[in-house]
Amino acid sequence: MTASASDAANWMKEAVTNEGFLYQDVAASEIASRFGSDFTYINASGNLAIRADVLKLFKTETAESVIWERGQRIWRKRESYDLPGRQQS
Repeated sequence: MTASASDAANWMKEAVTNEGFLYQDVAASEIASRFGSDFTYINASGNLAIRADVLKLFKTETAESVIWERGQRIWRKRESYDLPGRQQS
């Protein structure tokens, strides 16, 4: 069976659901390991990054339940004190 972007996005969703959070660098490494390097790339900074279509599917699936903390480079479950929107400080 060939993995899809949806498989990778669903794994990300399950990881946040089960653990409460998911670090970006861990997610990129795990996606490459579990689903293949086709779902990741090396960005301009030289870091392993997640392909845009995977992130788009993940965002669609978790729009109301997960936020992105830019400073920590982490996705986590939304809490009652979070501001509206996906990105938090």
